Amino acid sequence: MANKFYENYFDVRFPNYAYRDTMWVPVVEYLQRYVPKDSVLLDLGAGFCNFVNHIVAKEKHASDFAEVVKEYAAPGVIAHVEDCTKLTHADNTFDVVFESNMFEHLDYAESHKAAQEVFRVLKPGGAFIAMQPNFRYFYKYYFDDYTHRQPFSHVSFPNMLMNYGFEIQEVQPKFLPATFKQRLPRIPFLVKLYLMSPWRPRAGQMLVVARKP
Repeated sequence: MANKFYENYFDVRFPNYAYRDTMWVPVVEYLQRYVPKDSVLLDLGAGFCNFVNHIVAKEKHASDFAEVVKEYAAPGVIAHVEDCTKLTHADNTFDVVFESNMFEHLDYAESHKAAQEVFRVLKPGGAFIAMQPNFRYFYKYYFDDYTHRQPFSHVSFPNMLMNYGFEIQEVQPKFLPATFKQRLPRIPFLVKLYLMSPWRPRAGQMLVVARKP
């Protein structure tokens, strides 16, 4: 990815709104069930580090192509500025790799290479946790983000992962609203209730949990 393409992205489409970090707290609490507390974890495309700063793990790494990751990584979180298609980490390094809303910003070749890189750096038995906008339920607004390059659904994304050796553990087609910009109550307790409910109105984001055999 050319960094010039994203020069103003954090201002135009992805500003660090004051409520963002607070809203992530109940999401992280929900996702903690997939993350052993003694694990070595990589947050891929970490951005403002809202996930990695709150999740509990023995060793935490935050990776992004943008320098912003160094600014927002909490004390104790190891920040890496790197290309997700050419990760600098050794094979079989991480127990868990997490990503949120990254793959749709990659072109076809980049997304497939990134999937292979995730598989490479995971330990056998390790988990890949992915939150992605689900084109099937968010198609009207999917390309309002000028950096979105390709669509994924709760069928196509797991299939891509299986193509590179992953075993799919869980798929939630409707996990969260596709963005916190949507006009839903920005109250952490209500987010917690939303995640507990089988009925999730306006959900346009999926959750996929995969394993490296």
